[in-house]
Amino acid sequence: MSDKNQTTHFGYENVAVEDKATRVAEVFHSVANKYDIMNDLMSGGVHRLWKRYTINAAGVKKGDKVLDLAGGTGDLAAKFTRIVGPEGKVVLSDINPSMLEQGRERLTNMGIAGNIEYVEANAEELPFEDNSFDLVTMAFGLRNVTDKDKALRSIFRTIKPGGKLMVLEFSKPVVPGLNTVYDHYSFKVLPVVGKIVANDADSYRYLAESIRMHPDQETLKGMIEEAGFEKVSYHNMTGGIVALHTGYKF
Repeated sequence: MSDKNQTTHFGYENVAVEDKATRVAEVFHSVANKYDIMNDLMSGGVHRLWKRYTINAAGVKKGDKVLDLAGGTGDLAAKFTRIVGPEGKVVLSDINPSMLEQGRERLTNMGIAGNIEYVEANAEELPFEDNSFDLVTMAFGLRNVTDKDKALRSIFRTIKPGGKLMVLEFSKPVVPGLNTVYDHYSFKVLPVVGKIVANDADSYRYLAESIRMHPDQETLKGMIEEAGFEKVSYHNMTGGIVALHTGYKF
């Protein structure tokens, strides 16, 4: 069966599998130059705390090799370059050239060079050798991938034995009553803010919908295990609005 006959979700809309990547690319081309300020506005700055927790939990050491997938404007990559030092390496990778260019420009302006590499790549078909990385991170990117299972298998292949995967992603609130407030904010407030700041309500409506279509904590845990990872666990943050999944390759 051709991809044209298979469908997947683009937010709440069903689209042909082969069309999703293009539709997602259009969203991130549109929001790339406002991505950082919108992250701060959307989360009230809390996204910085989620990412800080992830970095602190990563256990990265000097000399390690780290792949930051869907790395966007480089929040995680910038921190990791300082931790791994000149003897280590960080690869900032994104499927979207506009986002990758924003990351390259931002990190270059921060004076980060030497142990950073920028690679435009699809998570489903990573262009890296087997057993290349001590750590692979993916922050707020997995929900936009068309074939998540394929991407997780691709990531597993590139991780060294003893290395690990960390997926930071929006998830399902676990605090009673939080869903109602969260839905109101996501579907009523967020598109308005997107329209005012980025002149793009539709992209931010898609981003809210993509969060709702993403697997919940336990489902994603099972998907990571199915890809080959062991000792898979997750840590809820902000009442489960965000979860950090961790899995190891042995």
